[in-house]
Amino acid sequence: MSIKTAITKLHYTREPKGVLFEILKFCSFFYGLGAHLKNFVYDKKILRPNKVDAFVISVGNMTTGGVGKTPVVSEIAKYLVSKNKKVAIISRGYGGKLDNKNINMISDGKSLFFEASECGDEPAWLAQNTPGCLVFTCKSRYKAAKFAVEKYGVEIIILDDGFQHRKLHRDLDLVLMDSVKGFGNENLLPAGPLREGAEALDRIDKMIIVSKNTKHDMAKRVAKIMNKRLKLPTQLCYTEPDYVYNIKTGQRLMEGMEATAICAIGQPQQFYDFLKDFNISKTVTFDDHHQYKYI
Repeated sequence: MSIKTAITKLHYTREPKGVLFEILKFCSFFYGLGAHLKNFVYDKKILRPNKVDAFVISVGNMTTGGVGKTPVVSEIAKYLVSKNKKVAIISRGYGGKLDNKNINMISDGKSLFFEASECGDEPAWLAQNTPGCLVFTCKSRYKAAKFAVEKYGVEIIILDDGFQHRKLHRDLDLVLMDSVKGFGNENLLPAGPLREGAEALDRIDKMIIVSKNTKHDMAKRVAKIMNKRLKLPTQLCYTEPDYVYNIKTGQRLMEGMEATAICAIGQPQQFYDFLKDFNISKTVTFDDHHQYKYI
């Protein structure tokens, strides 16, 4: 087990203990201090976010990855494109080799200009699965948004994983929460999965509870609890696989067929749970955003 995997396991253990956790807990104090200071200067308008001439939607979360932001971003973008809106998605481009100090156009809505290894797996997936939508990566979301508006006449900007990025003004902040994992052990990074403290809750416009199970009763209960606790519009998002297939042959797997399951996502167990009707002989879990290689 890698150190990253071990830490992720601690994040979602209800009452974590041990030397590693105590070290991480000490580090969380300094992380929390920095996060609180950043929010303070923006909340008190000491610093102000930059605005662009477009409607900006941020899709983010309070915790580290694995909630399901990227598919939700794609669905929102496809809906807006179907309404004849000029839409651009802006991503940080995590894991890619491109210099994200620059503005990188990953797709013009028709063609994919970079491989996933170059631009990052999430921007590549968004470009492939969101036809008609421009996709950019850049460390400066404001610079990329301004470029998209001025160069391509974009009307709506969607930020993939933008909740903590306060340098760009947004008109709508959507925050996702996993119906099972929730806020994990409720500690700040690196001891827990939380990116910010409770002060961030005031910035949420709408909360989306994501259910990655085939049964959604728990998600419905969580949505009601969060709606009552936060007094925010709270909606449900169900994610279920339509079918399972072999990525090398394209052959669909039927129930009972033997298979090896491999994944590299933030919450791997939820993926394996989807495969309970198959004869899974082995599971192989890599770190989130692992780059696979053909052999």
